[in-house]
Amino acid sequence: MKHVIALDVGGTGMKAALVGADGELLYQARRPTGRERGPDAVVEGILGFAADLRAHGIRELGEPASAAGVAVPGIVDEAEGIAAFAANLGWRDVPLRALLTERLGGIPVALGHDVRTGGLAEGRIGAGRGADRFLFVPLGTGIAGAIGIDGRVEAGAHGFAGEIGHIVVRPGGTACPCGQRGCLERFASASAVSQAWAAACGDPDADAADCAKAVESGDARAVRVWQDAVDALADGLVTALTLLDPRTLIIGGGLAEAGETLFTPLREAVRRRVTFQKLPSLVPAALGDTAGCLGAGLLAWDLIETTDPSIETTDPSEVTT
Repeated sequence: MKHVIALDVGGTGMKAALVGADGELLYQARRPTGRERGPDAVVEGILGFAADLRAHGIRELGEPASAAGVAVPGIVDEAEGIAAFAANLGWRDVPLRALLTERLGGIPVALGHDVRTGGLAEGRIGAGRGADRFLFVPLGTGIAGAIGIDGRVEAGAHGFAGEIGHIVVRPGGTACPCGQRGCLERFASASAVSQAWAAACGDPDADAADCAKAVESGDARAVRVWQDAVDALADGLVTALTLLDPRTLIIGGGLAEAGETLFTPLREAVRRRVTFQKLPSLVPAALGDTAGCLGAGLLAWDLIETTDPSIETTDPSEVTT
């Protein structure tokens, strides 16, 4: 059975799958990333995991994978297949595509940025299905974005497209590790809300989920913290939609797990800020933490469909999770 390897590398864990031509997840597995062992060990762990997936495909599906797609965090040179930098994994200029191609017997390998790869999946088979233009924004430890155009995700001239978290929304505000002050992710990420709520309620262990629950119960302090984050997020999103004019705006990540506690005030805050712009549909992400792995599978199939006419796949909307 023809299949591809899909691998999503995170700061703490790796998610993987063997994906059939019809989008079916034929096999799934997870392993720790092992970043505490250092960057060289992380790379070897990725290569070993991929090799084990290839062996599983040969053993259980009767043939090796036809291609592989891998999503990694940090700065990624997708064209050259190089994982340029990832602060949380400690690596620099790792020729990951070449290393994987060698380890996997010479099959083609696609390397993608984790957020853009997750955005590809959300756009094609998730919350943005059918939209010709979308913006995917996950609200996690930081804030990033994926700009979707006609079924693909724009990387930009240097691989930095979509970095909405570093739009300055509060000039002169909180310092950001990027070197600026007042960046969006310092006010509206899940970690920023956690810090603000911990300070407001006096509990150093309180997090964004606790803040959302307190908002739902009517806690005035929580409402202020939450609204500050919503207002900052709306400012950043309106800047983005003014530039990009997306048809669908997809919000994911940990903060989106608050559901309508986030989406109801956010839709209203965005609506108040637009003037001439067209309001996009503002919806929650649909694929959760499987988006990166599913997107990696899409990258792999995209890679081989253009070179092998014998590969037949179904419409992406039929991918099953």
